[in-house]
Amino acid sequence: MTEITQRLSSALADRYRIERRLGEGGMATVYLAEDLKHKRKVAVKVLRPELAAVLGAERFVQEITTTANLQHPHILPLFDSGTAGGPDDGITDDSEDGRGVPRPFLYYVMPFIDGETLRDKLNRETQLGIEEAVNITTDIADALDYAHQQGVIHRDIKPENILLHNGRPMVADFGIALAVSAAAGGRMTETGLSLGTPHYMSPEQATAEKDLTNRSDIYSLGSVLYEMLTGSPPHVGSSAQQIIMKIVAEDVQPVTELRKSVPPHVAAATAKSLEKLAADRFESAAKFAEALARPGMVDTRTYRTEPAATLVTTSERLRRAGVWAAFVVLAVVALLGWLTAGRAARRPVTWQYISLGDSIQVQMLFPAMALSPDGNTLVFRDNSVNGVLRVKRRGQLRSTVIPGTERANIPVFSPEGEWVAFVADGRLRKVRASGGAAVTLADTVAGVYGGATWLDDGTLVYVVPALNELRRVSASGGQSTVVLRDTSLVGGGMGYPVALPGARGVLFQYCASACVTLQIHVLDLSTGRQKLLLEDIVQAWYLPSGYLMYVRRDGVVLAAPFDLDALEITGEAVPILEEVEVRAQIGYAALAWSTSGTLVYVQRQGATVGNLMLMVSREGAAVPIDTTWVGEFNSLALSPGGRRLAVGSGFGTGLNIWIKQLDRGPFTRLSFGNADRRPAWSPDGRSVAFIRDTAGTSMVYSRPVDGSGSDRFMASLDRPIQEIDWSKDGQWLLLRTDNGAVGAGDIVGVRTSADTTPVPLVASQFSELHPALSPDGRWLAYSSNESGIPEIYVRPFPNTDDGRWQVSNGGGTEPAWSANGQEIFYAARGNQMMAAQVSPGRSFFVSELRPLFDGSALNFDGFHQSYSVTADGQHFIFISAQFAGQPQSGPQLVWADHWFTELRSQLRR
Repeated sequence: MTEITQRLSSALADRYRIERRLGEGGMATVYLAEDLKHKRKVAVKVLRPELAAVLGAERFVQEITTTANLQHPHILPLFDSGTAGGPDDGITDDSEDGRGVPRPFLYYVMPFIDGETLRDKLNRETQLGIEEAVNITTDIADALDYAHQQGVIHRDIKPENILLHNGRPMVADFGIALAVSAAAGGRMTETGLSLGTPHYMSPEQATAEKDLTNRSDIYSLGSVLYEMLTGSPPHVGSSAQQIIMKIVAEDVQPVTELRKSVPPHVAAATAKSLEKLAADRFESAAKFAEALARPGMVDTRTYRTEPAATLVTTSERLRRAGVWAAFVVLAVVALLGWLTAGRAARRPVTWQYISLGDSIQVQMLFPAMALSPDGNTLVFRDNSVNGVLRVKRRGQLRSTVIPGTERANIPVFSPEGEWVAFVADGRLRKVRASGGAAVTLADTVAGVYGGATWLDDGTLVYVVPALNELRRVSASGGQSTVVLRDTSLVGGGMGYPVALPGARGVLFQYCASACVTLQIHVLDLSTGRQKLLLEDIVQAWYLPSGYLMYVRRDGVVLAAPFDLDALEITGEAVPILEEVEVRAQIGYAALAWSTSGTLVYVQRQGATVGNLMLMVSREGAAVPIDTTWVGEFNSLALSPGGRRLAVGSGFGTGLNIWIKQLDRGPFTRLSFGNADRRPAWSPDGRSVAFIRDTAGTSMVYSRPVDGSGSDRFMASLDRPIQEIDWSKDGQWLLLRTDNGAVGAGDIVGVRTSADTTPVPLVASQFSELHPALSPDGRWLAYSSNESGIPEIYVRPFPNTDDGRWQVSNGGGTEPAWSANGQEIFYAARGNQMMAAQVSPGRSFFVSELRPLFDGSALNFDGFHQSYSVTADGQHFIFISAQFAGQPQSGPQLVWADHWFTELRSQLRR
């Protein structure tokens, strides 16, 4: 229990037992409590301190009493109100007046309703059934009519204030806005708050008229009905000021233009409730309810109550039919090759920035966006809420959650735009973009690097966890079949498949060594053969213009003519776009497009391109080590003394090892092989070992950090090497191999002197990754997927056959020991950092698993060790997931409509 909750509980101990804080609204903080006298659950709402300071206790209690006698089945009653606290038991540290005396706080008590708000329901379903929306509105109108007859105006009707209990709506906070307004008089501006929610304010409320009538509540209720029917309030905008301006100055779009199935009398009643002039609205809420129930109450000729397309003459219909037919023909021509069509006028491209919401954290560590074929719906992953998918529709201010998509990765739309496929918990699933139950199509699917694509023949192609195989499954589910299995992709694997039209083939990416090597391949689905198309390219898509669009590491997008029959690039590439955000370490460009010509991408921010090194506490607080130190970092290792950091930096043929003096010391180059990666310190801190890639294999070298010597050869294997660990006595190198596909690794030991014959330590048909030796050199920690998911295990070293203990529970990767050997840190599912308390004595024992912090916003490789632990075990060093210069408040999304118009002109130059 927090300190504020404890103080509140103490102040109200004679009447209420405070159990927990439920949440915070615009005017009050809500607590769940037990009414001690009546033995019932209640909601205690405490006004915010700055608001209470302006109101004053006596005036607030006086005004709120006028609403206590409201008794109606659709009004949440007021049980109690009053003041508590004061000079002896102030509630908040910042609630003191200028003399340092704590003010009393103001509260009111209502029933606790175990249900959801209408806002929760709309967030889940977006639009409600017409009958359900009308029934909810009718019940609320009945409550409003009753209150209005008592002389009480609600002033704050909105979905958040409508509770649903067993399907029955109840209006909450009835009269609270009135009490606050009356008690505060003209001093509301002192609180920094405003009454009413912009989307549901009446025009007179938006213009701050003091004397509001019942017709203001009718407007707000009409706005709620409008949203239930269409999925969006009548007026939306990027700011409260913009919304208010629209409420005052712009007409409301008829509901039938957004939902043609709405009956004419319902559409007309909704439109009448939203008239800008209060006198033109219904004279009472009861009349509004009656108009919703009885056709003929409102003249439908006064309002547009049918879809606009039906309100035309016969000749106009024929003319428009001809235009529509021409449009369809042009659309088909465009899909087959609109580059040379040129027979119809093209609409100019429009560019704009869009907001997904300040509190929403879009996960950009892997493909997180998908755009519907018509360009009207953007689906993206919200990393702030367990990685759920959200829908942002054109013209709507708010995005909504798609239920059942927790921990979703790599969304992709179906060709007609009805469904969204995604990978979650190792399964390929699909869900309607409008919401509904998610359906599993396939198990054992790679979902962080991997994913799926939806072909236009009703099948999907996906990547298996080993990343060496593409499989095909019907969109209805069932048995999958192999379309490509290739273990010759040594040191890497397949990811991010992209369908070609007509189910002709599939583009896919090849990534090796944390995408130090990147290629684009194409699979011919008719022959089963694949071939290399492009080197050092992040992602690629086929455009309906007959061009292949692809993205370089620097965020520049190019297009080159592509023969869909031969599956070959046939001409020179042309730059068509710049400043696209790229995650080269995992081969992802933050870009989505639709066949209708809409383009959405995350704009790269800042002139400096690179990552920072972060120092992260056990609580998850991250601070850059040196904000002036920026680079293309891909690996790191902290020296035994903790004063220097060895870093792998660069890509392609410019990959080398560097040494950074912490915190703000110099950054100097150590290796010069231009294919060097994955550093590991010698126990004495004098040398750094690293992997040097060769054709199809790897060698391990070391080099003194003071620059006094040359490269020293230490080991090589017949397979690529992906990770190194150096035993604390200096006698062993532990090497993790790559057996032909990402994820299929063995752990091999090589002595640094005498017999250097490689010794298999943990080798099986499963994937053994992330070897980590304990400080005393007696225990080997590693991850393995032998149970079906990656888990952390420990074995004795070097006699690894003498036992095996599982450390993690429910998933774990990337183990690292604390310096005292009493903790093993690792990343659980969702990159939740964990600390396992262990007793590595004569027999290994795990005593506790302790969660540390949510690391989902950090850069986890998954295939290699991603972090180092400081000597005191209190901090971790990570590579930042975001490029330096990108605002931490969220990505800057660019939305372009009719983008093909500009693309066509670029390709003609």
